[in-house]
Amino acid sequence: MEKTDGIGKENGSTEEKQSFKDGSICGYNSLHHLLSANLKPQLYQEVSRLLLGLNCGKTLETIVLPESAKALSSKHDFDIQAFKFSADKELLREPQVVRVGLIQNSIALPTTAPFSDQKKAIFEKLGPMIDAAGASGVNILCLQEAWMMPFAFCTREKRWCEFAEPVNGESTQFLQEFARKYNMVIISSILERDINHGETLWNTAVIIGNHGNIIGKHRKNHIPRVGDFNESTYYMEGNTGHPVFETAYGKIAVNICYGRHHPLNWLAFGLNGAEIVFNPSATVGELSEPMWPIEARNAAIANSYFVGSINRVGIEIFPNPFTSGDGKPQHPDFGHFYGSSHFSAPDASCTPSLSRYKDGLMISDMDLNLCRQLKDKWGFRMTARYELYADTLASYLKPDFEPQVISDPLLHKKSS
Repeated sequence: MEKTDGIGKENGSTEEKQSFKDGSICGYNSLHHLLSANLKPQLYQEVSRLLLGLNCGKTLETIVLPESAKALSSKHDFDIQAFKFSADKELLREPQVVRVGLIQNSIALPTTAPFSDQKKAIFEKLGPMIDAAGASGVNILCLQEAWMMPFAFCTREKRWCEFAEPVNGESTQFLQEFARKYNMVIISSILERDINHGETLWNTAVIIGNHGNIIGKHRKNHIPRVGDFNESTYYMEGNTGHPVFETAYGKIAVNICYGRHHPLNWLAFGLNGAEIVFNPSATVGELSEPMWPIEARNAAIANSYFVGSINRVGIEIFPNPFTSGDGKPQHPDFGHFYGSSHFSAPDASCTPSLSRYKDGLMISDMDLNLCRQLKDKWGFRMTARYELYADTLASYLKPDFEPQVISDPLLHKKSS
């Protein structure tokens, strides 16, 4: 195997362990790079068709980005990729093409640095990446979960609460300038301090309009209690429902991190009319990587909308080791955040993923007409039996609920 992105090829067990440590896959920055480098072109084309699907019967086209964006990518060492989702030409509607971006990144300073320095360094790191999105004409940009801080929620140490901000706080103000500069909608996932309600903390996505205004917010609906990722120490389940935000560029929603494991959460955003749902996340390889390419793509198919999946990269080492009550030794980190941000479309096509270990900007043109075209083609919304689901859920919520199980009368009959 050849060298890729500065990571050497892996030949032995020591190198294989190093491969996982640096975040690569046998020296390659993503599964798609590994396959394209080691399969004959004809074989890779067929494998890619099966893995990524076809958009309107064709493989996704790449987008040529301006040299200024490429120069920022080279200077600041972040991955940049761009693809186009098409829709069939319609007779009564013009195409509704919107350019959307996702940013994944590692933290900029060690977690032992002063908190103010850590936040400032993250701002400085993201500035050129947002500039590259702006130079590329991105209309809607989404950042990763809790982008303005290390993902400290699993340490259960309360001092990390100092990173919490009100909705109109420092991080929002930082992004508002970019929103105004580039006429861009920005989704910012923060640790929110709710000043008006006893300084309660929430995991919140702030939607900043293309004029720099705050359109609204959504609070994370589902809080994980899985191994290290027991985040209920910091915030509880959100209270904002499933809002869809109508912006200058389309109707968008935010399904924050762990909510992607709940199909009804995806469904509710679709019922409220979302055309694009963003999933800002923070998740590590040992926990969830086999699920990552599946859940969002399935949601896009089942609900006839586009999905943007964002995950941070790198290993974040904390000053005090912690345990998770699972019998495993104490440890100072959660493992490797594997990046791999990507887009999924309602026709089952999806982009390749960004790097597993490198900061990155993923850009996609998407014709929102594809959402209705797939609703018409498959009829999922029209053929759904919501009244049956509603009856089952209403029954399930009652204390005297009994599952609808019909047993074979001979199943437990004693043999004579």
